[in-house]
Amino acid sequence: MSANKTSAVSDEPIDVLVVLHPKFDLLDMAGPVEVFTTALHNFKDPSTKAFEITTTGAEPKVLSEQGIIVGSQIPYKEAHERLEEFDILVVLGGNSAEVLEKEDQPFALISDFSELQKKDPARERTILSVCTGSLFLAKEGILSGLSATTHPDYLTRFENLCSDAATRNLQERTDVVEDTRYVVNNLRFDLGDEDENPYIRRKSDANAGRRPSNARKGSMSFKGSNSRRESIARRAAMRLGGLRVVTAGGNSSGVDAALYLVGALVDDECANEVARVMQWNWVKGTVVDGLDV
Repeated sequence: MSANKTSAVSDEPIDVLVVLHPKFDLLDMAGPVEVFTTALHNFKDPSTKAFEITTTGAEPKVLSEQGIIVGSQIPYKEAHERLEEFDILVVLGGNSAEVLEKEDQPFALISDFSELQKKDPARERTILSVCTGSLFLAKEGILSGLSATTHPDYLTRFENLCSDAATRNLQERTDVVEDTRYVVNNLRFDLGDEDENPYIRRKSDANAGRRPSNARKGSMSFKGSNSRRESIARRAAMRLGGLRVVTAGGNSSGVDAALYLVGALVDDECANEVARVMQWNWVKGTVVDGLDV
């Protein structure tokens, strides 16, 4: 890993840290990992893998909610020491009630990863939560002032956690978005004129639900190596120093959200090829203008 790496967009692997807490949901982990490990910078060259996966846990072997044991490559302590090496932190769901009660990992990793972005906004980082993993982000106050979603069976619990965090930290409430596969905050591009750019959120795009959503549905991030533009100062002015925050709904939604990130960090052609290889019907989610949530 280059010490001066500032963006995940390059021909080198994008480093992903997956946090395995006790009784995590297996599909929450397996779906995004399958997407990331399938992605290549050049599909004619198997050596050009676009992502490098590292798993971390309290023990060398971690029991999933489904009773399957998965190995962790590094312990939590080493994950903290090496945290600035990673471009993406993946937070899984499963066993959420016990994790919230104990307030153990992944909370410290979530908090420390977000602080890294605030201190170094020039570096492009992403937190991806899958299913009830978004409850852990809510508990840490990461979602205050942002838009987010979770598993539909946990929406009430999610809203309560978001509200409690906003009150506790004297911050804005979270815009909870229902009936979407994933929600993306903090885009990475010069958004341009509102009338020309499909990623600009408009007031008329509000979704139906318990509360109107400020997010625009159906849009996808744009990446082009020659036309990609952004301002570091503008990114620093975003919430969380421009940390990209992606929350996926139910456990299979993690595949859709991971495909979005492949499109954003590699290119759309790569994302579409991954979906084809997986025979996956990619359902696009919701993208929010990170400067005006």
